[in-house]
Amino acid sequence: MHIRTATAATVGSLALLALFAPTAQADEHNGDIAFTSVAFSKSTVNVGISEPQTLTVAATAKDESGIWGMVGLKLVSSDNRILYAKSSTCTRPTRTTMKCTWSYGLESDRTDYADLRNSSAGTWHLDLEARGYDGDYYTLDSSATTKVKRFAKLATTQATPEPVAKGKTLTVTGALTRADWNTNTYVGFAGQKVALQFKKSGASTYTTVKTVTTDSTGKLKTTTTANAAGTWRWHFAGTGTTSSATAAGDGVALK
Repeated sequence: MHIRTATAATVGSLALLALFAPTAQADEHNGDIAFTSVAFSKSTVNVGISEPQTLTVAATAKDESGIWGMVGLKLVSSDNRILYAKSSTCTRPTRTTMKCTWSYGLESDRTDYADLRNSSAGTWHLDLEARGYDGDYYTLDSSATTKVKRFAKLATTQATPEPVAKGKTLTVTGALTRADWNTNTYVGFAGQKVALQFKKSGASTYTTVKTVTTDSTGKLKTTTTANAAGTWRWHFAGTGTTSSATAAGDGVALK
C-alpha cells in the first residue's frame, strides 16, 4: 500500500486508511434512482499477517434519465478508517444503467500507515453514491456490509498416549492463535471456548465431545475417555472479529 491524502484519492487510487471517517448514517435517496444490485466477492475476509487479501465489490444503479456516475467508492471500517479502491471499471449495460466494479486490498504487513490495525476488525460498510443526469441521487451509508476478521489458527491436535487401552484416559492438547495486525505476528487467543471433536474410525463426521477454554496464552489441554478408535481434533467457531479455525486431527488406535 502507498500513502495518499484523502483529497487526492480518486477512482483507481491506491488504498488509504484514514484515521477519522464520519460515522455511518442511514441510506438516503431522492427520485426514482436505485441500486439494483450490490455484491461483495466475499461475505467475510480473513486477513493474516503475510498474505494480502483482495475484496471486490460490484454495484449496478438505474435511473430513467441515465446514471451520470458513481462517487465515494470507499469502504469504512468498524473503527471508521477509510479504504479506497485500488482499481475500478465501469460500464453502461443500457441507457438507464451503470455497473461498476472496485477492487480493494487488505493487508497488515506493517510497511506503511495504511495497514490494518486490530481495532479495524469487524463489520465494514460500503460508502457509495449514484447520481442521475436529472439530479436524482442514492447514497449507500449502512446497508451494504461485509466482515473483515483477524485470521485464527489452531495448532495440530495432540492426543496421548497412542495407542490407548479402551476405557482409559486420553490427554488432548492444542493451541489457538490469531493475527495481531498491530505487530504483524500471531499471538495466543486467551479465554476462548474451543470444541474438542471426535470422529470414530469409519465414520464421516465429527461430534463435539466437550468445550474447553484457552488459557492466558491460548493453550488448550483436557482429558477424555477413549471408548473407540478414531480421530480427535479442535474446532473454534470464531467471533465477530476473528475467523473460525479447525486443527489437523490426531488419529488414536486402541490396544
